[in-house]
Amino acid sequence: MEKEQFFKHRFLPVATIVLAILVLWYVFAVVLNAPFQRDLDRRANVTPTTMEFIGKTMAQPKPILPAPHQVAQNVFENTFLRAPTSNRSLIYNAWVTLAPTAVGFAFGTVLGILFAVGIVHVVALDRSLMPWIIASQTIPILAIAPMVIVVLGSIGLTGLIPKALVSTYLSFFPVAVGMVKGLRSPETMHLDLMRTYNASAMQTFWKLRMPASVPFLFTSMKVAIAASLTGTIVGELPTGAVAGIGAKLLAGSYQSLTIDIWAALVAGSLLAAVLIAVVGIAARIVDRAMGGRPA
Repeated sequence: MEKEQFFKHRFLPVATIVLAILVLWYVFAVVLNAPFQRDLDRRANVTPTTMEFIGKTMAQPKPILPAPHQVAQNVFENTFLRAPTSNRSLIYNAWVTLAPTAVGFAFGTVLGILFAVGIVHVVALDRSLMPWIIASQTIPILAIAPMVIVVLGSIGLTGLIPKALVSTYLSFFPVAVGMVKGLRSPETMHLDLMRTYNASAMQTFWKLRMPASVPFLFTSMKVAIAASLTGTIVGELPTGAVAGIGAKLLAGSYQSLTIDIWAALVAGSLLAAVLIAVVGIAARIVDRAMGGRPA
């Protein structure tokens, strides 16, 4: 019964959406690659059949939109058929991107929690700091990243730190907002009960507000880890990095290697999924440690 419910309510909807995306992907690949293929056939004085023409549009070495099987083949070759230490290996490039992502995520999480605690407990910070935190996210990361890289590079800070700071900038916001909501989630009745017991502000924080905020914290951390990865990839672009997901995207754009670009995007998406899954596992462990029951 549980397997049937899992198949009907989880697997089947996801599989349907994935299948629809693949079908649309193939259709757009044929449509977008067709003009260039017609030009090639005209120059070669070749008149292919419809099926041959469709096959050619999905087998171009530098297509406008690569077909899914071309991307999958590139991901497979650069993941399993290359040494993990090769600069063309997606595993190696993902590992290079992972380091500043993890550092930036850690800094962003700590910073977001500290901001949230201050905002909840200090009225002046709530009125002054919170609007600036929200306003900071209206500035495009593509405008901030080059400035951060250039300024830190001028004082000799290069490599992991600038990319980690860009990652921190994107990751602290969801943690701060989620944590503020979590710390304010206890009901008035529970807060009154703590006052009845003459609990101090510190005791109320650790015994009521903090446990209540844990679900909000881990939910926001899932958003933050994905944002942190995006920040690292964007931070790699203006640095002229020779390795990393961002470097693969940049190299592919310079050489018009669209298949490599899409393969790098898939690698980044898979890395994000793994990181979110890790945060989800940590959330379950903490939830069970706090006495939570599985749904």
